[in-house]
Formats: sequence, structure tokens, C-alpha cells
Amino acid sequence: MKIIDIPWNQPITVTLQNGTERRFCGAFDALDFLENEWPIRRGKHYQNAINLCRAALNRSVSPEVAREAFIAACYEAALSLRTERLHVPPAGGRPVHIAV
Repeated sequence: MKIIDIPWNQPITVTLQNGTERRFCGAFDALDFLENEWPIRRGKHYQNAINLCRAALNRSVSPEVAREAFIAACYEAALSLRTERLHVPPAGGRPVHIAV
């Protein structure tokens, strides 16, 4: 069964302990990272993020709820992050991601 990612309105860029940056745009990417590459596999925010990312993929919660849970798990694991907002210019211009 192919899983369709549920995108977030605002991507998140996480800086890992080794300085590498990873960009997350949706619940599937975040869940994969949580389950396979997460530096600290414990904590209430970590488990909550896993549960809510799965729920978002099953369309039982909003993708933004999963996003907020992923942010909380990042803080719990002492990972720094930044968010981006999507700026859509007037008159049908191309959307541009702006770091916040």
C-alpha cells in the first residue's frame, strides 16, 4: 500500500547534532525521521509526535496538529529548528518560501 504524504502549510528545517540540516514538509517525512533516525527514542513529545503523524496520514487529525507535535518533539530532543511560511504574491505569482 502506497502512503500519500500529508503536507504541512509551513515546512520545518531541523538542525541535527552534527550540524546537518533536514527539511520536513509533511507528516510522512517527519514520521520516517522519528522512527528511523531520531536521536533520543523516548519522551512524551516523541511518542506523541509519532502517534499524531500516523493519525495525520490516516486523516484522523489535521496535518498541522502533527506538525506542532513534531516541533515539540524537536524541542524535547534539543534540536534547533526554524519554520518557513509560504508567501504568495498577488496576481497569481509563484509562491516563495520565506524563513521565519
